[in-house]
Amino acid sequence: MDENAPLLLIVDAANVVGSVPDGWWRDRRGAAERLRDRLAADGLPGHAGPVEIVLVVEGSARGVESVPGVDVESAPGSGDDHMVGLVARAGERPVLVVTADRELRRRVTELGAQVTGPRTVRPA
Repeated sequence: MDENAPLLLIVDAANVVGSVPDGWWRDRRGAAERLRDRLAADGLPGHAGPVEIVLVVEGSARGVESVPGVDVESAPGSGDDHMVGLVARAGERPVLVVTADRELRRRVTELGAQVTGPRTVRPA
C-alpha cells in the first residue's frame, strides 16, 4: 500500500442517504446533494491527512454535480459495481468505502479496501 498517497474515500450515496429516515425518498437527488455538501464542508471527520472524496450516485440521483472537494460519479448501471471498479483501479493507494451494504463490503474488502458505516459521514 502506498502510504504517501491521499486516502481515497468512496461514499455509497444511496446507502448513506437511506440510513436516516428523514424523507429522502421524496427527493433522492436533493438528498444526494445535501450529502455532497456535507462531505465538502466536513471531509472525513477524525482523519487529519489528505482525502480524495468520491460520492457515487445512481438512479434518480444521477446527474448531481461535483463541487470543490467532492467528485460525484453517476454510476451508469449498478452503483455497487461502479464502486468495486473504483476500488479495483485504485492500485496501491489506501481506500475507505462508506456503506452498510454487506455484499458491497465483502466485494471491496476482497480487493483490499477498508470499510466503515454511514455514521462515519452522516451522524444519525
